[in-house]
Amino acid sequence: MGSKYGDWLREQREAAGLTQQQLADMAVMTRSHIAHIEAGRRVPSKEDARRLDVALNTGNVLSSFLPREEESIADYFEAVRVLEQQAVLIKEFAVAYFPGILQTERYARAILGALSPPVGEEECDRRVVTRLERAKILEDPTTPVVWALLDELLLRRPVASGGVMAEQIMHVVHLAEAGRIRAHVMPFDAGQHPLMQGMLKLMWFEDQPPLAYGETHRMGKLHDSPSVVRELQHHYDLAMSDAMPLKESLAFLRASAEEYEHHG
Repeated sequence: MGSKYGDWLREQREAAGLTQQQLADMAVMTRSHIAHIEAGRRVPSKEDARRLDVALNTGNVLSSFLPREEESIADYFEAVRVLEQQAVLIKEFAVAYFPGILQTERYARAILGALSPPVGEEECDRRVVTRLERAKILEDPTTPVVWALLDELLLRRPVASGGVMAEQIMHVVHLAEAGRIRAHVMPFDAGQHPLMQGMLKLMWFEDQPPLAYGETHRMGKLHDSPSVVRELQHHYDLAMSDAMPLKESLAFLRASAEEYEHHG
């Protein structure tokens, strides 16, 4: 994800004799944000790139050669994985599959095993392990705070066997009942809502600007632009206002799990 861009930024900063903190002060950014850009984990917003150009006296090079915002999901996966580990608050919206950090091993294996083209058993095993590693952030009792807004569609479409679906749904129920996450269901009868087009992950951090990551069919986009992130946060809040309350959502999830268990 833009590592050549990050390498070039670091070379220009070092050539100017600046530390990351000094450049951050000049560009009105945080040091950690500079570090993430140099490491290729984040792409600066256009405004950030403009201020970096001014601070480094690089004309408009950093502004003109921003990495493409839209790449395949695989191109962004590593960056999102790293950022998840640093987030203090994560808000997820899921419409096709349960969010990665909430997936059980059997559910993850079922959906990864059905990919087209097939990834092979060894690669599937590797991805399952990676997904379970991501879920370890929930082992901390308080951080990050996690909200999950689940479209009813992902409960109604069986992407795995009935037993696996029931286990997955109850895993989310148990996390919510333990107070580790908040889980809300977006029911069909809510009609249209601002997040219908695909999954969305919002992340907040202690020492760097928030970001948003979205996926549609085979495409991922990581948003750093403050105005875009604010707009997506607003869309999430609007959608959440139409979701079922927590207690009602958990009852709905339990009923869905029982239905899958009943039908095998």
